[in-house]
Amino acid sequence: MAANSSPAILPISNPQSTDNSQQSSSSSAVRAFFSGISETVRSGLSNRRPWPELLDRSAFSKPESVSEATVRIRKNYNYFRINYLTVITAVLAISLLTNPLSLILLAALLAAWLFLYLFRQSSDPPVTFFGRQFSDRETLLFLIVSTVVVIFLTSVGSVLVSALMVGVAIVCVHGAFRAPEDLFLDEQEPQGGVSGFMSFFTGAAPLIPQPPLAARG
Repeated sequence: MAANSSPAILPISNPQSTDNSQQSSSSSAVRAFFSGISETVRSGLSNRRPWPELLDRSAFSKPESVSEATVRIRKNYNYFRINYLTVITAVLAISLLTNPLSLILLAALLAAWLFLYLFRQSSDPPVTFFGRQFSDRETLLFLIVSTVVVIFLTSVGSVLVSALMVGVAIVCVHGAFRAPEDLFLDEQEPQGGVSGFMSFFTGAAPLIPQPPLAARG
């Protein structure tokens, strides 16, 4: 054996670098999540109809029957879909802003779901609370129970239900009294904003229309 031979160097893992990499991956997941939501919202709002067209007073008239009102609501929803969803979201936001306790509870519940479950990596250490470690199953059970308690046993549930009822009522009244005869309606129009938003959470790929057979040939 040579005298000047050096001993083999064993690889040493640095716990601090591992923690930093986990924090970096978590923060990048958070940024990607909110970036995806922001992009989806912008894409959906770009497909909304002009607000003056929604509020055109000359197009309002009383429906002659309940069936006519139902047809109007359906047609107007197909045309003003993004605008209606924006109105309902605004009503929800105003209701939560006027009820600070409900807003705080809902924000805390959302933050708990995001950081204790959705953004956690398989390599992350278990959740530790008061010196006790909780498994992923126990954490999920805790989040579900907390959601049931916050939604059904506090004012959050009543605020959300009331706001949704008010928003849907506004949409239905507008849809029933807004005559759709001047609208360019297309029953087969894809629901770009809604389906894109849902596919972001479900992970489903958006449908891509195929070119006609003549164009492919």
